[in-house]
Amino acid sequence: MSALLHQRTIHNPLSDPYSKSPRSSSNSQRSFSVFSPVSLLVLLSLLVVLGVFLPWAGMPEGLFSLTKPSITKWRDYTLAQAVSFVAKNGTVIVCAVSQPYLPFLNNWLISISRQKHQDKVLVIAEDYATLYTINERWPGHAVLVPPAPDAQTAHKFGSQGFFNFTSRRPRHLLHILELGYNVMYNDVDMIWLADPFPYLKGNHDVYFTDDMAQVKPLNHSHDLPPPGKKGRTYICSCMIFLRPTNGAKLVMKKWIDELQAQPWSKAKKANDQPGFNWALNKTAGEVCCLSILFYCFSTLILILFDHFCPGGSLPAAPSSVSNWRIILQEPDMGAGN
Repeated sequence: MSALLHQRTIHNPLSDPYSKSPRSSSNSQRSFSVFSPVSLLVLLSLLVVLGVFLPWAGMPEGLFSLTKPSITKWRDYTLAQAVSFVAKNGTVIVCAVSQPYLPFLNNWLISISRQKHQDKVLVIAEDYATLYTINERWPGHAVLVPPAPDAQTAHKFGSQGFFNFTSRRPRHLLHILELGYNVMYNDVDMIWLADPFPYLKGNHDVYFTDDMAQVKPLNHSHDLPPPGKKGRTYICSCMIFLRPTNGAKLVMKKWIDELQAQPWSKAKKANDQPGFNWALNKTAGEVCCLSILFYCFSTLILILFDHFCPGGSLPAAPSSVSNWRIILQEPDMGAGN
């Protein structure tokens, strides 16, 4: 037992005449202990605490922020930047969409891609969820024009939400015209069966579709159709093509004025289409318009917009259409439009 105790004493570094001094040995142990598991755990805990509390104390945004840089980028993305990015040959195709209607947008885009025009599509997002979703998958092809809510539900036709949603449209179109671009607007509850652009002939200011199912010859007059019971036409605003002319800008400005003069109310559940018709009627002498209503199968199916709502129809075969023509007509929302 005494020999064992003697060996422990001999091997004690403090009793070794050639060992480092006690002070030096202590420093060595401390410097090594900084990298011990306990010390690393303390440092990690400190970083977590700083990451949680320092942003509230005025730390620069982004140091510990969970916000992706791309989100900030798309929030600051302007309509002018977006149009400049997507426009091809001075033309842009636009639609306005909120999150509940993304499946409609998908179908619409598929039909446009088959006609090789998808690169010039710009989606005007009506909520931030739509803005981020589209730009994450298709960078640069969606823009949000403030103000817009962070979230949005589907709105029924005739509701105030529907009016608020659609009444923003002429402002978007006017802005694009003022930037100097041709613009085609489409509702997304439709599809293309062929390329419409070769048939937008001439130098008209505005091209539109007629909601009335009246058969006309292919060389029909370019004058506005006769007014209906309410003293105005029933031109459809689901598809509009505009050139950046003074006439087209005048129609958009007048459309904005009409919507401001006839806002939505519970008694009169307005929508934006009557305002568009009044704008066309009141500027008829100053604007050159072209109504596109019928398309001939004998040469080529030019374009067909099929609305996936009650009342819309898609013929199974050309032979099922009288005179081999398609009547371009929206679902009947009632002649009270």
